[in-house]
Amino acid sequence: MTAQIDFRAMGCQMLAILDAPVPRARPKLAHVPEWFESWEQSLSRFRENSELSQLNRSPGKSVPVSQTLWSVLQAAMRAEEASGGLVTPAVLDALERAGYDRSFDTLKIDERANGKPLAEAAPAIDLSQVKIEPTTRSVLLPLGLRLDFGGVAKGWAAQQAMQRLSPYGPALVDAGGDIAISGLQGDGTPWVIGVADPLEPESDLATLNVGRCGVATSGTDYRRWKKDGAWQHHIIDPRTGLPATSDVLSATVIAPNVVEAEVAAKSVLILGSQDGLGWLEAHPAYAGILALGDGQRLFSSRMGTYLD
Repeated sequence: MTAQIDFRAMGCQMLAILDAPVPRARPKLAHVPEWFESWEQSLSRFRENSELSQLNRSPGKSVPVSQTLWSVLQAAMRAEEASGGLVTPAVLDALERAGYDRSFDTLKIDERANGKPLAEAAPAIDLSQVKIEPTTRSVLLPLGLRLDFGGVAKGWAAQQAMQRLSPYGPALVDAGGDIAISGLQGDGTPWVIGVADPLEPESDLATLNVGRCGVATSGTDYRRWKKDGAWQHHIIDPRTGLPATSDVLSATVIAPNVVEAEVAAKSVLILGSQDGLGWLEAHPAYAGILALGDGQRLFSSRMGTYLD
């Protein structure tokens, strides 16, 4: 029998499942919200006193950071390299210009946020200008560069929580659509995951059968708002500094771990259906589903392995 816990953290609905006898699983699951609260206090750009906010307010200074922030920064640097710069945390200014200047829970859907017009947006600065010192675990941000770890932080947190639970039984942690899975269920069967249809949220595009892996969905259908009368969303194309213009409404990717899946899904969405599907096919460890704005569904060649 499995046990689970649902809670909110990082602006998303969270779910953790442990496939173990309930009396043993429940005490372990009870700690998961505490873990996420600790990570959010370090990594949230929406908390004035978070470690990340303090770092963002200290340009030009070498700041010692916690192991949590250090680990997520390393993951973000690897993500930027793996995605060819498409996924980077150096987009906070661009997000705020687009109107995403507060937690999405408090952002009114038709709010005209203050800030520079979108026409004045500029490409994001890459992370090569960030100076890190491993021996002292210190980070120096240059002037004009502030960080938002976004989906990489969620994926990292899901992976960490799953790894902490897995010694007690097969575990699945879903951090707002970023899903980390330790392995097959206790009876040897795969986990079954529904991929929501962005055009019909009550329906599924597909049903996935998965074991040890990461699954992530990146989409422009949920976190969106109006600014100056135009719809905006939270996925920034670093090449322009603007919300990505793409025919992909949502991209779901299966990868060896959830951080890789998150980075891949966002890369595919930014690239668009043609280039995005080609990018997926060039990565043998990945499989993906693309839902297009016109209702089309595209599947990478390796996705058939996981479809019900």
